[in-house]
Amino acid sequence: MGVSNNITAVLNFIALLASIPIIASGIWLASKTDNECIHSFRWPVSVLGILILLVSLVGFVGAYWNKQGILGFYLCCMAILIGILLFVLVFAFVVTRPDGSYVVPGRGYKESRIDGFSSWLRNHVTGYGSWEKIRACLAGSDVCIKLTQDFITADQFFNSHISPLQSGCCKPPSSCGYNYVNPTLWVNNANPMADTDCNMWSNDQSQLCYNCNACKAGLLGNLRREWRRANFILILALLLLIFVYLIACTAFNNAQTQHLFQCYKRGWV
Repeated sequence: MGVSNNITAVLNFIALLASIPIIASGIWLASKTDNECIHSFRWPVSVLGILILLVSLVGFVGAYWNKQGILGFYLCCMAILIGILLFVLVFAFVVTRPDGSYVVPGRGYKESRIDGFSSWLRNHVTGYGSWEKIRACLAGSDVCIKLTQDFITADQFFNSHISPLQSGCCKPPSSCGYNYVNPTLWVNNANPMADTDCNMWSNDQSQLCYNCNACKAGLLGNLRREWRRANFILILALLLLIFVYLIACTAFNNAQTQHLFQCYKRGWV
């Protein structure tokens, strides 16, 4: 019984370590400019990681001091948290599966179409009520200012691999035929009917293309790319948690069986 509890304590310590990359992934997502402007997407992963860490601590305490009630509570809570993490991963994969980006000939970066992304993302991120606040947040950030600091010539800019958010919000669509002056200053719209965003472009640095569909699509492209990267780490953490949980359940059941056997044996003696 003591051996089973020691095994469970070690496993809970491993589960505690597995919560660290989950928390780190959540902090990384929250630090991105796009997630800073979308509050509902910012902290869920970090909060889930912290809960897993706390529950793992509870399980470690229960196993170390042989508190069977605490261990049962730990197993119940951990099952719920693993289920929530699995749901988050599946949901994130489904809503980020469609990719609205496309290659622009002669450019190192891609551009995006808003209708190429999932309807759930479009409705919850770029709806009118949400977009006004997000647009103001993006305009107040340094997402476009960085481009003017990093690139000088047109060749440098056109061959760069800027983010989908910068591609959509900081410049007009390539199909409009604007002439490059600097990354956030473009003149002489040669093809105003090519895209509805062509006439929405403004050289006012507080406006740029923040009202464009291209900017909304760029934001969705950024979200997709970042969540896809985070999902890889979260999947590894989830697999480790499931493995640890199954062994912990086995060790807990063995401890319970040994406890019942000892009680039974003492009763007959």
